[in-house]
Amino acid sequence: MITGQAAQLLGCSREHVVDLCETGGLPFLTVGTHRRVRREDVEELRERTTRTNRPDRRSRWLNIAVAGELARDPEIVLRRARANLELLQAEHPGGRGAMWLQEWERLLDGPVEDVLDLLTSQTPHAQELRANSPLAGVLSSADRDKALHAFYTHRTPRAS
Repeated sequence: MITGQAAQLLGCSREHVVDLCETGGLPFLTVGTHRRVRREDVEELRERTTRTNRPDRRSRWLNIAVAGELARDPEIVLRRARANLELLQAEHPGGRGAMWLQEWERLLDGPVEDVLDLLTSQTPHAQELRANSPLAGVLSSADRDKALHAFYTHRTPRAS
């Protein structure tokens, strides 16, 4: 991929990608006079350098609690998620939201471990999917409150 495409994936300027290449932060090959980077290297760099903000960390914390419920009773959690997914798909038949819902459908029809991985992952892709989650209502109000209390009490503060 060319440096401009890498810049789009990283959310930075092309010049910054060139600097990363020149300083060794991003491996590249020279083809003629142009730099080429592997998509895998760009995605790995993006995942390694993406900082999460407080709402993202809070969401992940809640989803870890959902993962606990899923591990305890996969059938009930998946049944609820599929019912929620049907409602969401009816409300959002097209657009970007529909794309995420299709991915959720694929995940819910696959191994439970894939859903558990997604719920606990820190990748930008997992954050996007969790923002469009059909897992609403899996935690009771009391369990949600306990998870939030634990987040605010025990989280490690980070700069946003």
